[in-house]
Amino acid sequence: MYFDSHAHLDSDCFDADRAEILADLENHQVSYVMNVGCDLASSEASVSLAEKYPCVYAAVGSHPDDADRLTDETLARYRELCKNPRVRAIGEIGLDYHYEDVPREIQKQAFVRQLELAEALCLPVIVHQRDAQEDAMEIIRKYPNICGVFHCFSGSAEFAQWLTARGWYIGFTGVVTFKNARRPLEVVRALPMDRIVIETDCPYMSPEPYRGRRNDSRFVPYVGRKIAEIRGMSAEEVAAQTTENAKRLFGIL
Repeated sequence: MYFDSHAHLDSDCFDADRAEILADLENHQVSYVMNVGCDLASSEASVSLAEKYPCVYAAVGSHPDDADRLTDETLARYRELCKNPRVRAIGEIGLDYHYEDVPREIQKQAFVRQLELAEALCLPVIVHQRDAQEDAMEIIRKYPNICGVFHCFSGSAEFAQWLTARGWYIGFTGVVTFKNARRPLEVVRALPMDRIVIETDCPYMSPEPYRGRRNDSRFVPYVGRKIAEIRGMSAEEVAAQTTENAKRLFGIL
C-alpha cells in the first residue's frame, strides 16, 4: 500500500485518461493520493477530484510562481475550501529563486500569508523550496507551531535534519532513481524513516525507467523500491512506513 503524497492529477495533460489512471491505482498498490494546488484554479480542481474519488485528498494554495496573484480574495477562497474535510493541507507554497519570475519579497510575503492561514486552520503545509534555503529557514523559525513537508527535496542532509528535528517531513520523488542522483541518496540515508514520505510530483519527475515521459501516481512504487534498496529494507516495509507517515502528516485516520 503506497501513498503518493504529492501529485497534480488535475493537470490538463491527464484530461484524456485521468479516470483510467485513478481506476488503475489499486493494481499498482497505490491506495492514497494527495493532489496539490498551485493556484486558485488548480486548488479548486484538486478539491473537485477529492470529492469524486475516495482515494484522493486535496491541498490548496499558491505556488511561489503564482505569488504575485495571491490576493485577499484568493486567501478567503482558500479558507472556504478548507472547510471541506477532503482538504488536508495548505500547499504548495514556498519560495523559488531559480528563475525569479516573481520578485523575492513578493514570494516571501505570499509564503508568510499562507503559513498564517495554515496556522489559523491548524493544517500542515506543503512547501516548495528551490535555491532559497536561507530565507525558507528564516521564515520557518518564526512559525514554530507550523509543520508540514518539504516536497521534492533537493537540499542538503544537514538542512533535512534541521527540518526533521523540528517535526517536519521530507518528500522524495523519482529523482532518487536517476543514475546521476547523489545528494538525494545521502539525504535518504541520513533521515529517520518516520520522517520520509514519497511522491511522484506528477506529471513531472518520472522515475527510471520512465524518465522523460509523463509521470503519474502509478509510478510511486518505483520511488519506494529505490528507498528500500538504499535503506536495506523490503519494499513492503517502506510502503507501510511511508504511508503511515503521510497519513500522520495529513491527519488521515
